[in-house]
Amino acid sequence: MIAHEQTGKPIIAVVGPTASGKSDLGIALALRAGGEIINCDSVQVYREIEIATAKVPLSERRGVSHHLIDFVPPGASYTAADWARDALRVIDEIEARRSLALLVGGSGFYLRALRLPFFEAPPTDEDLRRRLARIRERRGAEYLHAILRRLDPATAARLQPRDWSRVGRAIEVRLQTGVSLSAQSQGRPAPPPHAARLRVFALRPQRSELYRRINLRTESHFHAGLVEEVARLLERGVRADSSALGAHGYRRVVEHLRGERTLESAIEQTKLDVRHYAKRQLTWFRREAGVEWVEGFGDDPRVQEKVAAQLGL
Repeated sequence: MIAHEQTGKPIIAVVGPTASGKSDLGIALALRAGGEIINCDSVQVYREIEIATAKVPLSERRGVSHHLIDFVPPGASYTAADWARDALRVIDEIEARRSLALLVGGSGFYLRALRLPFFEAPPTDEDLRRRLARIRERRGAEYLHAILRRLDPATAARLQPRDWSRVGRAIEVRLQTGVSLSAQSQGRPAPPPHAARLRVFALRPQRSELYRRINLRTESHFHAGLVEEVARLLERGVRADSSALGAHGYRRVVEHLRGERTLESAIEQTKLDVRHYAKRQLTWFRREAGVEWVEGFGDDPRVQEKVAAQLGL
């Protein structure tokens, strides 16, 4: 029996930095508990964005159902609020089948959107988003952040310039509504009842080994045809400034295909980007309330046993 069942079955979240083995741990727990996995990764939602996303192949899911993965067209905009709404619906569907819901992925902003819902934001203005993307490409992320400092100092103070997707969204909200994101956020809706049942387990692997795995995985993505994948998407009309192609690895390949980088530079910069991203993920989850830290990688059977024991599985 799962712990805390007397007050409602928990909703498990397995989070942590990229390449830490979250999917392995999630599948191991799902197999023990009769659970189903809900993707909590902002890139894995996109169809046709495959090689650099670390999506678990069907052959390796061991019969565990996966949801909110591979279902958004690559040229579409899909926000954290969209994911939170969809995740709550899928959680209800899973629990109606008397299964355990497991959220698995490294997108802390997605998880926060579920725990602390956003105000009702305006729909994406694709023309405005493209203009902001062009500004970022020409002038850099720091320039975009400077624009936000003028429009919404409070939001700019809590966002780093390199977090350009959220910086851009905050600018969009201010320009579309005339009200800053920080002001609108004060009208945040109450958390859904699901939030009280969340148990968040964050993997904290040894840093040097994590970076070694990131470097090796990046090289394997390029060897597996990442450049060709991006070239096909661009040929099909997916915009270089789309959310999907803004993901780590993909945007450096776009730069390479434009002649702005050598292939070697694209590979090495991607390794650095992903290592920095992993560091930011760890920082993000350290700031989240109620996180239960787990030392090690999720593919380690000892780690799987430890978390299963904490859950009473």
